[in-house]
Amino acid sequence: KTLEAGVVIAGGHTVNDKEPKYGLVVIGFVDPRQMLTKGGLRPDDALVLTKPLGFGVVTTALKRERAEGPDVTEVVGWMSRLNKSASELAVEFGLRGGTDITGFSLIGHGLEMAEASGVSLELEYDKIPLVSCARKYAEMGAFAGGAFDNRSYYRSRVTFKKELDEPAEMLLFDPQTSGGLLLGVPQDKLSAFLKRAEEIDQPAWVIGTAKNGKGIELV
Repeated sequence: KTLEAGVVIAGGHTVNDKEPKYGLVVIGFVDPRQMLTKGGLRPDDALVLTKPLGFGVVTTALKRERAEGPDVTEVVGWMSRLNKSASELAVEFGLRGGTDITGFSLIGHGLEMAEASGVSLELEYDKIPLVSCARKYAEMGAFAGGAFDNRSYYRSRVTFKKELDEPAEMLLFDPQTSGGLLLGVPQDKLSAFLKRAEEIDQPAWVIGTAKNGKGIELV
């Protein structure tokens, strides 16, 4: 995967532990004229997500020895997929607003973007993609502690106009490992962006819109 990402691993050290793990520090350069930032959203931008949600609840179920093999395979497949093509697509279309969805969940990272950009986000729950097994493990309550921390910290800034049961709501606060990108795509570029994404086999779901205001509205 490092070769696929176009990077070289230089140096490092090892530790002995009961679980395999590795961490990387990325050192590189970015052209400021092509940089995506959390503060780059503008009102009316479409919000596009490039991977589904649910990785955290499934991997937590795996740690508790409650996850089924095909479900783990599905989630590992998504987590193993690089954000390389998604980021290159964003640069190709001159996007300015973007972030990755990781430990603070879709809601947490979405709020970071909203606050940095001075906008609000309107998210359509029925358009938010989930891995096929996410609901099953959500109903089991297989959430990591970080999911409850996320909900406790961020929920007051979310207006729920759509009534959700607890498993559905908790999936919005589910910490993701190797999650996708949340991108702001201007409306006049959206059709061409989605067409190009399909051409290069890059998943892309339109899940909402940036608007004037503050916080997140769930509809």
